[in-house]
Amino acid sequence: MNDAWEHTRTVHGYLAEEEARFLGLLAACTPAEGLTLEIGSYKGRSTVMLAKVSSHYGLGKVVAVDPHNSPILFDRESHPQASSYQDFLDSIRTAGLSEQVEPHQSPSTDVAHSWNRPIRLLWIDGDHSYEGAKADFDGFLPHLAPRGIVAFHDALNVFPGPIRVFVEDILGSDRFGPAGFVHSIAWAQFRPDDGHLFRKRRASLADRASRLLPFVQSGTELQGLTKRHYKFRRFLVPHSPIAPQRWAALLVAPDAP
Repeated sequence: MNDAWEHTRTVHGYLAEEEARFLGLLAACTPAEGLTLEIGSYKGRSTVMLAKVSSHYGLGKVVAVDPHNSPILFDRESHPQASSYQDFLDSIRTAGLSEQVEPHQSPSTDVAHSWNRPIRLLWIDGDHSYEGAKADFDGFLPHLAPRGIVAFHDALNVFPGPIRVFVEDILGSDRFGPAGFVHSIAWAQFRPDDGHLFRKRRASLADRASRLLPFVQSGTELQGLTKRHYKFRRFLVPHSPIAPQRWAALLVAPDAP
């Protein structure tokens, strides 16, 4: 993990170190068959972490999907041809991962239409609007392998999509088992056969996380007292870093030894 982080830290992006290390843990220890699919790559920061870990453990290629022309990251009116794609390719090549990454310079919805491979880890860090996050989740969920993991970036930042999809479609569904937050990453394990065993755990987390929804639904920056109230409610949502052994233990059914 230290080696993977040393390569990851040199790539420009918005993934903090403890988030990157947790993402590496998900890549290494998710107990499911399939490949790792990343939605939203930008310049390759999370891609390098995922691919370094996947390469080390022989877990196959990382599929990285991004049109590389986000209007959030680029001023498209002034620079209509702006793109992060070449920077992304340079990051992958510098890390020695060109053969480990399968890039798709396309909108995720286009890729989802023709997707037919099982997914063990679904990392969603693309369009943070509700419509965008919902489309990414719905488009690839049918291919998520049982016991696989879905994770959203920026679920505890002021974006309407990741947190709402996580609360409504995951924490409220018996198709999912253990779930939680690490910094701004929301994660859950797909358990279509026994997710009901984790209903109480999910409901407890949903009770706290759902209180953030009224603050982020507009997608605008919070100010003053409203911002303070949001930060207080976010503080009440458990989101501390977690040790690998502790995370693995969360994946055990409540009635298991």
